[in-house]
Amino acid sequence: MKNTILMILLLIVNSVNAQKKSDFLGSWTLVSVENINQDRTKNLPYDVNPKGFLFFDEKGNYAIQIYKSERVKIVSGDKNKCTPEENTAIVQGSNSHFGEYEIDETNHTITFKIKTASFPNWENTIQKRSYIFKNNELKYIVTNTTQGGKSVTAEVVWKKL
Repeated sequence: MKNTILMILLLIVNSVNAQKKSDFLGSWTLVSVENINQDRTKNLPYDVNPKGFLFFDEKGNYAIQIYKSERVKIVSGDKNKCTPEENTAIVQGSNSHFGEYEIDETNHTITFKIKTASFPNWENTIQKRSYIFKNNELKYIVTNTTQGGKSVTAEVVWKKL
């Protein structure tokens, strides 16, 4: 009898904590991006209050945009006439990609099938990210970042809108 009660309680707790694919659908706002280097030091590649948007649709499409919260204006007013320093700031201050996604609820992974990316090395790649979903927040780990490849991992946190 005790084993039966224990099993029922475990099933209830598990079902309360389990995420459904539908929980991911819709719009998310970026909370933070933290890079973790091989020596375990950390840095914030998009500053303290980055801006970002993530969208998952019911057809399996997604789009991500990430920006530094403060970016300098282009002095010429023409992005085709940026200085080398302005171009560097634009590239290093943003990251975006879109394509298709799959959620594996059992293994807690999101698979991004990246079609197009601001970082061309990511285009036509498949990237799997482990995630935690708790209190309307989605946290996942990027193991092949735009800032150091496999030598840097990133923890990215989103909040459901």
